Amino acid sequence: MGRADVRAMAAAVLTFEAIVIGLSVPVLIQVVGIDPTTAVAAGLGLALLAVITAGLLRYRWAYALGWAVQVGALALGFWTWAMFVVGVLFGGLWALAIVLGGRVDDLKAQRADPA
Repeated sequence: MGRADVRAMAAAVLTFEAIVIGLSVPVLIQVVGIDPTTAVAAGLGLALLAVITAGLLRYRWAYALGWAVQVGALALGFWTWAMFVVGVLFGGLWALAIVLGGRVDDLKAQRADPA
């Protein structure tokens, strides 16, 4: 049984999350006043991890890495409260992608094999 829909939905969430996390870097520098080196390392490092994880979702262990990205996004909220909001939203989307993607995959498998 394939898990193509889970993978596609989870990869989409991580890709959009990477964009939002990357866009948080200027906010961390200009608004919050975080050291630019620290902000770039944390923000772009986490964004890069999200993109790499999206590409590795063919492996089961990569989903744990996806959860780590969600925790990292929430952790950025300790610098700016807006990232708590972003982290909660994307964490919910991540969980929803896994649950609903799994249901879609299961329904497709049932329709393909009606026995």
